[in-house]
Amino acid sequence: MNNADVKIIADSTCDLTEELLKKYEITIVPLCIVMDDKSYYDRTEVTPEEIFRWSEEHKTTPKTAAISMEKALEAAGPYIKDGRDVIFIGISEEMSTTCNVMRLAAAELETDRLFVIDSRSLSTGIGLQVLRAAELAKTGMPAEEIVKIIEEIKDKVRASFVVDTLTYLARGGRCTAAAALLANTLKLKPRIEVKDGKMGVEKKYRGTLEKVILKYTKDMEEDLLRADGKRIFITHSGCGRAVVEQVRTYLEGLGKFQEIIETRAGGVISSHCGPGTLGVLFFLK
Repeated sequence: MNNADVKIIADSTCDLTEELLKKYEITIVPLCIVMDDKSYYDRTEVTPEEIFRWSEEHKTTPKTAAISMEKALEAAGPYIKDGRDVIFIGISEEMSTTCNVMRLAAAELETDRLFVIDSRSLSTGIGLQVLRAAELAKTGMPAEEIVKIIEEIKDKVRASFVVDTLTYLARGGRCTAAAALLANTLKLKPRIEVKDGKMGVEKKYRGTLEKVILKYTKDMEEDLLRADGKRIFITHSGCGRAVVEQVRTYLEGLGKFQEIIETRAGGVISSHCGPGTLGVLFFLK
């Protein structure tokens, strides 16, 4: 088998752009977003704007569900049948059963050539790992070696973001309504960080979103200067241009990164965090 034929598959929470998916030949398996007892596939059947509208109307957040077995088999099956190795990189198992669905799909396909990696992350924290795997696959590296490298470096991902309002996290049961009300009243904007595969509040900022997001980015300067300079993501759920551009300008000013990539958060991240969420995600060296 030609090792260049290692196929990389990820789930929709990796928040990579269509352009990047096409460039690196990555296949996406969508998670599900449930509104009014009807399930929609993330990225293809529902937009973050529709989710925000529905959420405001119903004063609740949509439920999100793992990838379906049907979609997992549909994504991996043809490549396995062609004799290709498949590597799947999915959202943290602390947050979703998605990785396990893909393991069940491997059992269904009766293959030991479908490798499943728990990213222990979310959003472009997964995306960073997916792109690295895709780059390694293009060099002709065998699947086992790619898996070993990704497993070794996934703890070097720094994934964090600031949320404009705690309302969505409260509606989804990820913080109490009282905490959300207090934070919103005091105009507090928490910094959420992914550690050991779980989300937790690391710090609370106060002020306008524009000031807070720049402060959040500058607070990471020590880590940013120790980052892998290949690429860094600015991922957001619909922030104003001025907010995004000031972050980009600051990152460019560090003279560190070859690529500063802006992506929009998909339906799953948007459902839980709401509008006005922005994160800066990168690998430490």
